[in-house]
Amino acid sequence: MTTTQPPSQPPAQNPPPDPHGHSHNHGPAAPVSKHLRKVIAAVLIPFAVAVVVGLAVLWPGGAPAHERTGVGFDRQTQSATVTKLQELPCSDVNASQTPPNGDTSTAEGQSAQSRAKGTCKKATIEVTSGKEKGRTFTEIVQPDSPRQLRQGQQVVVAYEPKAPDALQYSVTDVNRKFPMALLAGIFALAVVVVGRLRGIMALVALALSFLVLTFFILPAILQGSNPLVVAVIGASAIMLIALYLCHGLTARTSVAVLGTLISLLLIGLLGSIFIGWASLTGNTDDNTGLIHGLYPSIDMSGLLLAGVIIGSLGVLDDVTVTQTSAVWELHQADPTMGWRGLYRAAIRIGRDHIASVVNTLVLAYAGAALPLLLLFSIAQSSVGTVANSELVAEEIVRTLVGSIGLVASVPVTTALAALVVSADRGTPTGRATRVTATPGAPGTPSAPAPAPAPAKQSRGGGGGRRRKH
Repeated sequence: MTTTQPPSQPPAQNPPPDPHGHSHNHGPAAPVSKHLRKVIAAVLIPFAVAVVVGLAVLWPGGAPAHERTGVGFDRQTQSATVTKLQELPCSDVNASQTPPNGDTSTAEGQSAQSRAKGTCKKATIEVTSGKEKGRTFTEIVQPDSPRQLRQGQQVVVAYEPKAPDALQYSVTDVNRKFPMALLAGIFALAVVVVGRLRGIMALVALALSFLVLTFFILPAILQGSNPLVVAVIGASAIMLIALYLCHGLTARTSVAVLGTLISLLLIGLLGSIFIGWASLTGNTDDNTGLIHGLYPSIDMSGLLLAGVIIGSLGVLDDVTVTQTSAVWELHQADPTMGWRGLYRAAIRIGRDHIASVVNTLVLAYAGAALPLLLLFSIAQSSVGTVANSELVAEEIVRTLVGSIGLVASVPVTTALAALVVSADRGTPTGRATRVTATPGAPGTPSAPAPAPAPAKQSRGGGGGRRRKH
């Protein structure tokens, strides 16, 4: 019995590292070609320059001064502490009158009855800030008051210098700065622990966004600038800062910026059309009425549209960045996939995103307007009557216009990203090398297939010796 050696075959080797950067990890996106970078820069650099010029031209230099009215938020306030609390019958302080004929069938009658026969609290309050620090005053707390004071509690008091001495100070709110600051600290800690460097950059971007809002958007509107123009410039500045700071100065981020910009323009156009068509004035509550009274030159309907644009920006950033990242990852997983294949694969991810984001947006607005909806429910108003009222119509227009922009951002951003990565032929990422799928992992690129083996193979398979009888 003799044995023969099979035809020699080259020893198996590990596939060499892919020189084209077709990695399967989820690290930073590979750069696109120099040509594509120039095309993207040709679009975004003029836009960024226009935003900077707009900021410079419309920069307000601070909110305009005005004489305080003493109404609503337009009051002087100081910090104070409840130093003493004394209970006494409400009848002793003449806090209220009994209802006519003892009628307690109405809410007003029940309130008057409880004030007449209930126990009131006499609070001694000490001012702890301002020129009159250390001054004390007293205030009667009714038994049915929604805010009940307690000894040692920190409060906010309003100061009216033109009122009589005994009425110059009054409690307006509770001082809740410490719990709010603690909650903000917990939020920042959670973001940093989970997000690490990205989390830190997100917090920095958030702080810069608030600076743009506080020092540009709000004062510029108060100075009389067009609210829509101010909102577009301010939102664009926030978008550029947040996206590039959090996600880096890359082509992938630039595509997300373009998708966000197109969607914002669509939201602005639709909002302008339907706010005018529905005759929404933007002056629907005490706060907007106070703003209009103090600054009659402000276009309140334009202010409403500015709120729609700024309110939609945060969710838009999330959608466009997610869709762009999905296209980039799909391209790195299979560099041979054309732009149509990339679009079809990424849009399936986008549909899931649309369903969750739109639902989130609608519920957020519904939650904010829940007390108003309860009032309509108590009044047993029909759905048509509720929707037709300006208070609710504003929220409906705000929600639907923002949602249309969000829905449109998915195909727009996905198409832009697919076109960019599939058109890229100048860098490793863009060169479409022919790859073979690994068995058992469809769609996954692998090393080039080895040279074909000789046609004569053993029936028993395996790479061992073949016996010859």
